[in-house]
Formats: sequence, structure tokens, C-alpha cells
Amino acid sequence: MTRTAIITGGGRGIGAAIARRFTNDGMAVAVIDLDETGARETVAAIVSSGGRAIAITADVTDEQQVADAVTRTTAELGAPTVLVNNAGILRDNLLFKMTLDDWDSVMKVHLRGAFLMTRAVQSHMVEAKWGRVISLSSISALGNRGQANYAAVKAGLQGFTKTVAIELGPFGVTANAIAPGFIATDMTKATAERMGMDFDDFCDAVAKETPVRRVGEPDDIANVASFLVSDDASFVSGQVLYVAGGPTV
Repeated sequence: MTRTAIITGGGRGIGAAIARRFTNDGMAVAVIDLDETGARETVAAIVSSGGRAIAITADVTDEQQVADAVTRTTAELGAPTVLVNNAGILRDNLLFKMTLDDWDSVMKVHLRGAFLMTRAVQSHMVEAKWGRVISLSSISALGNRGQANYAAVKAGLQGFTKTVAIELGPFGVTANAIAPGFIATDMTKATAERMGMDFDDFCDAVAKETPVRRVGEPDDIANVASFLVSDDASFVSGQVLYVAGGPTV
């Protein structure tokens, strides 16, 4: 049986890596991203390798666009029973410098987006009596200077995940969160640029403070996601798994 997955923010980085891994695992994948070019590039790479995937340009904060994306996915690939809430943005700043737009934008993409997407697909999962929801949290949920907005939403996604696990568990649906540590992506590269640091130097500095002495790669997160959506993880639900190269507080 071929399962259909939706990955938001799948145009690059962690989302793209998860999309590739899921197709390697035999799933059909809908890659949703506001960046049309990125989504199409991810899908082109998947299709060229023999996988089934479609690119959908949509804003996960828009209720109608989310509904339309799920409808299209169902029509072209089959009812989605796997969802990865990965779409996210950064608007870092110290609290006294953070604007209302910095706060609201991050809240909408991460939390509103995860809510809208999960609500839109849950009926397909309940009908199938099988489903998997993964939301991307972050080690920043534990608190991080200059990220009051990001830390708040990533902690919020953990609470959201646990509640989804409780509500949908009786219908064969599991919900878990992955909380990455530092992962080398375009997003973290942009962070280094804002700090005026060379990205390689930035990664080296982070690696020295990480017990396994390296930074994470998108595939590190994709590997964990692959397990959590598998039948082998059917008794794992409501959990937050930190993938950070070492212990967390």
C-alpha cells in the first residue's frame, strides 16, 4: 500500500530532505512551499530518481489555500495520511527590538500553519484509521537569546503535538515532534550572515560545543522522521525527540 505524505516547507533544507527520504521509503509526496521554485526543484529531483511527487505553491497560514492543497493532493496522489509540519521562518531580534510584525509573522507560519494543515488532513487519517503527524520543534524551545518569538512557537508546537496525540490516538493516529539542534541549512547560513560570520567558521564553532563534534545535516532529521512515520513507531506518540548531537536540559 502506497501512503501519501504532505511536507510543508519542502522546498529546501530539512523539508526537502524529508521529502526525498519518504519517497525512498515508497511514499508519494506533496511538497508544499511558498517558494514555487524550491518546491519544483525538490519534486524534480524526486521524479528523476523514480519517485512520485507534486509541487504545490501555498501559504500555510491561509485557510483556503491549505484546503485547496489537501484537495489537490488527494486527487493526484491519494488521501494524505502522513503530515510533516515543517514550514517556518525566522525573525530574530532581542525582545526590546522585536517588532509586532516579527512576532506575528513567526506565530502565524509555525503555529497557525501547523494547526490549519493538521486540521485539514485529520479526517483522511481518521477515515483510514491510520495516520502520522510530525511537527518540527527546535532546541530553541528551551529558550534562546534573540528568539523570543521562535522559542515560543517551537515550545507551542510541543504542546500542540501532545494534544493531537491525545485526541487522535484512538483513531490510529500518532503525533510526535522532532526538535533539531543546529542543522546546516540555508536558514542557519542566513543567521551566520546576520551575525557577520563566515558560515564554515560558524559551523566549526557550533561543532566544538556539540558532544558528537559536528553540526547536524538535514538527512539526520529525515532519518528520524522516517522512523516516526513507520509502523515500527506505532506505539510512539506525543513525544518530543531532540536530535541535537548530545543531551539537552
